Amino acid sequence: MSTTYVVVTLLAAAMTAFSAGSVFLHAKWVVEPLADYGVPRAWWPWLGTAKAVGAAGLLTGLVVPVIGVVAAVALILYFTGAVITVVRARSYPHIPFPLLYAAPVAASLALALTA
Repeated sequence: MSTTYVVVTLLAAAMTAFSAGSVFLHAKWVVEPLADYGVPRAWWPWLGTAKAVGAAGLLTGLVVPVIGVVAAVALILYFTGAVITVVRARSYPHIPFPLLYAAPVAASLALALTA
C-alpha cells in the first residue's frame, strides 16, 4: 500500500465526511441549493448517511481493500447523481461542487486498482 494511496484516501474520506456532516447540520450553503434543486427534504438524512457510510467505507478500505473499492464506486455513483441533479435543475455554476468531492474519491479508486 503506497503512501500516496493512503493520503489520497484519507483526504477523500475527510472531504466526504465533511460533506455528510454539512447535510446533517443543515449548513445553509448546502441545504439551500438542495431545496433549489428540488431534492425533497425527507431525502436529506439519507443522502448524508450515504456519504457518511461511504467515508467510513473508504477508511475501512485501508484495512480491507475490497470494501474501499466498493465504497469508492458507490461514492462516484452518488456524486454522478449529484451532478445530474444539478444539471437537471439548470444550476450550471454549481456543477464543480460535486465534482470537487468526487475527484479525490476517483483518485483513491484509481490508486486502489493499480496497487
